[in-house]
Amino acid sequence: MIFLFTGCFTRTPQITSSATILIKTPAMKFYDKGFIFKYEDYTQVQIFTAGTVILDMKIYEDRVCKSTFECQDLKTFNRNNLHKSYDDRFLKELFERNQKEVVFRDKENRILIKIKRD
Repeated sequence: MIFLFTGCFTRTPQITSSATILIKTPAMKFYDKGFIFKYEDYTQVQIFTAGTVILDMKIYEDRVCKSTFECQDLKTFNRNNLHKSYDDRFLKELFERNQKEVVFRDKENRILIKIKRD
């Protein structure tokens, strides 16, 4: 009975913040308003343009899931979207920082990520 009731509830994030998010890499280009949701076991990043979700990404401890592809392990995601030299937890730690503004710039690999929380 408990499983039945707890299984029907939707998860609520522990922390929610709105932000202006810029992700510019050779493979991804996103810049607009969005939300960062911190759940117990993953971090979700959503970016909107004109009220439409253009990026919906869930970052787990061992994989990244985007609405445009199947889940990828962190090494594969980094290799395909960032750079293979990046630590597996790089993206998750970047979005989980509790700073008002986060700027990551890697000129050598042409990567710029800015998060400005409202």
